[in-house]
Amino acid sequence: MQVIKVKTRVDAEGKVILQVPQDLANQELEIAIVYQLVSPETSTQTPEKLGWISGFFEQTAGCLADEPLVRYPQGEYEVREKIE
Repeated sequence: MQVIKVKTRVDAEGKVILQVPQDLANQELEIAIVYQLVSPETSTQTPEKLGWISGFFEQTAGCLADEPLVRYPQGEYEVREKIE
């Protein structure tokens, strides 16, 4: 199962237009809709009000943009016995 999360507005007739990724074209899908009302106070909260450090996203956005990503050696680790 895959989850696609979207934020949308229902029109005056109660309709929602759902567009899925194109790689799902011509496939049969079972779709479940779970909705949550968005209150004006939660939709306008800043990252700082949500507990993030000021400027966090500006400082970290794109920090993994270099290709290829490199995972450096992690050193030795302890092998533990399985306890039953």
